[in-house]
Amino acid sequence: MEKVLPTNEEGKKMLNPGRADGAMVGAFLLFFALLFFIKIGYITIYMPHLINRFGITVISVIFLLRAMGDFRYVGFTKKIKTTTFAKLDTKFYSPLCLLLGINGLLTEFLN
Repeated sequence: MEKVLPTNEEGKKMLNPGRADGAMVGAFLLFFALLFFIKIGYITIYMPHLINRFGITVISVIFLLRAMGDFRYVGFTKKIKTTTFAKLDTKFYSPLCLLLGINGLLTEFLN
């Protein structure tokens, strides 16, 4: 768990999510993917345009905020940089969030 959850220097988890939290994150990621597939025309499902447009924009901004971080444990602005999570966050998690956020905004506003 130390690889996927932020910890302090002593190894104490800063978050303690349950199964419902993980399921909710998974559902939001699936919804994000669904909105992209609708936007690019890969699948056709009736959804009001406002929901599709607003959804992609909001989720993209959430990813960009995650990449920026909380100024302590996550994101590019984190101060705690020596834990296992922090190293993986710098190398993989934050760049992925930045890429997803930028891709979402580009997809939304250039299509």
